[in-house]
Amino acid sequence: MKLLLDQNISFRITSKIQDLFPGSKQVRDLGLENSKDSFLWNYAKENNYCIVTFDGDFYDLGLIKGSSPKVIWLRLGNTSTQNIETVLRKNYELIKTFLTDPNYNEIGCLEINN
Repeated sequence: MKLLLDQNISFRITSKIQDLFPGSKQVRDLGLENSKDSFLWNYAKENNYCIVTFDGDFYDLGLIKGSSPKVIWLRLGNTSTQNIETVLRKNYELIKTFLTDPNYNEIGCLEINN
């Protein structure tokens, strides 16, 4: 369950969530900052990442291209790095189910609100 954090989410979070989401990266970690959303979409798909974003554009890409890769759309507003970590931890079981349960194969986007 590797997460790929969009560039608007702090790179500092990846080290804080490795215990739950090993192998997770932020686009900066991969030298992909400022990449187009479509490039990140393809990168995530090819490398088995789930995209975590504040950006609705990835939801739109999912509607156009299909449900792979999966997207977690954080609808938290202006928030702290600590709160993002807390939200990911609090929703771990939901995220795990979304990413691994075959019953959710056709669902491409999980919206998480504050």
